[in-house]
Amino acid sequence: MYARHFGLQQDPFSIAPDPRFLYLSEHHREALAHLLYGLQGGGGFVLLTGAIGTGKTTLARAFLEQMPATHHAAYVFNPQLSPEELLQAVCDEFGVQPAGPGIKAAIDALNAFLLKTHAAGENCVLVIDEAQALTPELLEQLRLLTNLETAERKLLQIVLIGQPELRTMLARPELEQLSQRVIARYHLGPLSPGQAAKYVQHRLAVAGRNGALPFSRRALARLVRLSGGVPRRINLLADRALLGAYGQGQPQVQRRLVDLAAAEVFDDAGARHRRWRWSLAAAGGFVVVVVAVAALQQRVWKPVASGDAAASVAAATVQATSASEAAAASSAALATPAAPRWPDRPDDGSTSWARLAVAYGATLGDGEACASLAAQGLQCARLRSATLAEIAQLDRPGLVTLHDTRGTSHAALLVGVGDADVTVWLGDARQRLSRAAWGAAWQGDYATLWRVPPQGLGDDAVAVQLAALPGSGDTASGVPLAAQLKAFQRAHGLVADGIAGAQTRMQINRALGVDEPRLERR
Repeated sequence: MYARHFGLQQDPFSIAPDPRFLYLSEHHREALAHLLYGLQGGGGFVLLTGAIGTGKTTLARAFLEQMPATHHAAYVFNPQLSPEELLQAVCDEFGVQPAGPGIKAAIDALNAFLLKTHAAGENCVLVIDEAQALTPELLEQLRLLTNLETAERKLLQIVLIGQPELRTMLARPELEQLSQRVIARYHLGPLSPGQAAKYVQHRLAVAGRNGALPFSRRALARLVRLSGGVPRRINLLADRALLGAYGQGQPQVQRRLVDLAAAEVFDDAGARHRRWRWSLAAAGGFVVVVVAVAALQQRVWKPVASGDAAASVAAATVQATSASEAAAASSAALATPAAPRWPDRPDDGSTSWARLAVAYGATLGDGEACASLAAQGLQCARLRSATLAEIAQLDRPGLVTLHDTRGTSHAALLVGVGDADVTVWLGDARQRLSRAAWGAAWQGDYATLWRVPPQGLGDDAVAVQLAALPGSGDTASGVPLAAQLKAFQRAHGLVADGIAGAQTRMQINRALGVDEPRLERR
């Protein structure tokens, strides 16, 4: 709609994965190089992961376009299938027709096709997008496909592309055989501020823009900051800002329009206590601004009380215990979520661990934090590639590492997850961060604690806990522990592997109402 107004030949910020618009930052070049290297690997798996909107699918399309003519490619973009349906989809992509229904017929047809292409000096590649949706059963089926081989080499190369939780899945013990077959892996992060600005320039140039950018210097800087360097967020924000400028008849986007666009697109920026909703009138071509005031409620996160004097002192840094402190905390909570206010001295983790220990009624001793807290009946759990959805499901505060624009690491304590923001203790300040600011600073690490039951850590303790769950009755009598665990895991949205891992233990504690701190919700 606005293309002609800005001297463009087409929409520059469509979220469709068009390889023509691919901006090859240093990280994207490295990722593409890993994918192309995987073609020479002689079978096995290549892994590409990245957060939502970082350009994985666009990169996959570019990879398919650059694939040598001697390679046959199958591309599966929706892997939420049964094993038989997945095999049929692969056969369809390769143009293979099984002799009959069933998994065996599909594998036999695939094997014959792979042998035929191998004899002709050609190779076959299977690319699976959104691979984080694959179940362990489907991953095992894919691993078995890599067993199709000759005496010299494997016949099928598989590329898995997915969100960060895919890495967590492949780290599970039951998937070790598959993980050992990964010959190349790369994690795609957000663009740096400089790269994000070049990304905007690149897409406008591809769309036909000549001359100066249709963004002022301050508007471009604001766009880069609010997007967190995530390409899809850049596209959404830039597109809406250009639409707003067109509607107002402006030749260039100014910073205020970027803020208004962000309030609409991300729902996490804008004026205090106000949400700006605006749209282009179809006939008149002007922007209508509607103001909506939302009442916000804040429940201050409080750690479990501790009788220990040292813990009480530490607790004072977490709780607002006086009227003035409570008012300050409430005022801060009602403030518009924003970017982090970085402390002068980054926390190395000791302060955040101390706060978390106090929340559990414990005190942090000397030495390594987890070892110190284990002596007090607490166990550490660490996730290397967590998502906010996973953390919200675990529903407990935890340590995270945030990175400022200079690359400095800051330990922080995550204490709240809202629809449009997160709440952290960063340094000595309790802050609400917008989702965009959080996404730009956090890379997926998360560490938390859970209480060990009185019976200990063994399987007998797990069995006692499961038997104590509301409604369990005598239904578990004679049922193997692994089967009980799988039933519990399925009921609570966990991977049903029958193993009492840390996430399962935490969910059991939660179901039993064990006294543990919870996240604030908004």
